[in-house]
Amino acid sequence: MKSILVTGAEGQIGSDLVDALCARHGAEHVLATDLRPAPRYGTTAHRYEALDVRDAARLREVAERYEIDTVYHLASLLSAVGEQKPELCWDVNVNGLRHVLDVARALKLQVFWPSSIAAFGPETPRLQTPQTTVLDPTTMYGITKVSGELLCRYYAEHFGVDVRSVRFPGIISYSAPPGGGTTDYAVAIFHEALQKGRYTCFVRADTVLPMMYMPDAIRSMLAIMDAPAAQIRVRTSYNLAAISFSAAELATEIRRRLPHFAIAYAPDSRQAIADSWPAVIDDRRAREDWGWHHEFDLAALVDDMLAHLAPKLNGSAGRRPAQPFP
Repeated sequence: MKSILVTGAEGQIGSDLVDALCARHGAEHVLATDLRPAPRYGTTAHRYEALDVRDAARLREVAERYEIDTVYHLASLLSAVGEQKPELCWDVNVNGLRHVLDVARALKLQVFWPSSIAAFGPETPRLQTPQTTVLDPTTMYGITKVSGELLCRYYAEHFGVDVRSVRFPGIISYSAPPGGGTTDYAVAIFHEALQKGRYTCFVRADTVLPMMYMPDAIRSMLAIMDAPAAQIRVRTSYNLAAISFSAAELATEIRRRLPHFAIAYAPDSRQAIADSWPAVIDDRRAREDWGWHHEFDLAALVDDMLAHLAPKLNGSAGRRPAQPFP
């Protein structure tokens, strides 16, 4: 039976991933870690340790004490926050990953680490962005993702570390609030629509970005980690896609369900970041190599987000129970 460590477990992806792993493997086999001294939600559904991934000695001590064999390394500073704190972004994102890979090398661990569409840049083809293409990011966050991809390939090829990665698009979820990413307008818009009936969007109406609903993101992580090693033919990071839409298209879908919702557009510094990223991703390699597929289109995503978020914002729902994933 696996013994799994999740870093960044209190973040947008980590909070849902821990639930899915507990449901799949049992809470006693999952160790959640984050900077907080105690988990934010006060749950007893899983084991928890405070951990800063920049502390290499502490990371190894925790991995050895809990006899970890699998790490989902999610601790990271996101794009908008990374631009405000570039030195910290490099330290957490690159040095933290290197520490995880060093522990994986020493203890023979399997590792999942997420890259991002932020690894692309203005010279990258924006439509049907290929698996192998120009990586010229304009943000520190993107630079750390490209550096991380190369580190993953180096440790896989030189040290035999079984590290697997996907380039996530924007992730939309109702479980955690927006976390400081450029694509987080697509999460904030739901909160504002339900709480205030209006939203001022920080990207233009015609801004098209690749997006994915959280259940599909969780499914992708489990699927790539389940795949036989021989099927993982990309050791930098796989392109991953689900749906692409504009900010206006998302607003229109929300308005179909909430007719009084109003949106305004006031692009800020995050617009330039969004403009440097692809609009549509070619993820055929992931679909061919390990069977990736998405399930939620835009309409299904909006329906599910509103159905879960409305009672949560009204105070009638706490943290949702762990959901099983295949």
